[in-house]
Amino acid sequence: MSLPHAVKRIRLQLARSKEFPTGSTRHGYELVAPLDTHGHIDQQLWQKHREHCGVRRFWAGQDDKIGRLVHKPGGSEHARWVFDYDPKRVDDDEAGYRFGAHKFAAGEYVTIRDQDEEHTFRVVSVEPAT
Repeated sequence: MSLPHAVKRIRLQLARSKEFPTGSTRHGYELVAPLDTHGHIDQQLWQKHREHCGVRRFWAGQDDKIGRLVHKPGGSEHARWVFDYDPKRVDDDEAGYRFGAHKFAAGEYVTIRDQDEEHTFRVVSVEPAT
């Protein structure tokens, strides 16, 4: 089965921070998600193709983490997108800050919160996932 053209492979790299003044190409995420024509995650398409929507976290000095892109319910105020690395645990989830409202396009920025802190990432590429 081929995926719809709207399903994209999105690469995020760590943006500038105190620890990394020029950002880092060795810290980030590669995720597969359906995007609408405005570059926002398309929840309806995600529901149809969720088994193909995943994430790979790459972090220098650590093993890659492989997980799923999951939409957690909670209504318009509390629903959120998370990277779920183990469906039996919630303490390993990483939440995207306002992923439902953010545009995923090269040059844009997004924030992801892990268990300890938030990091800002730059969208460096958005390509077809096929």
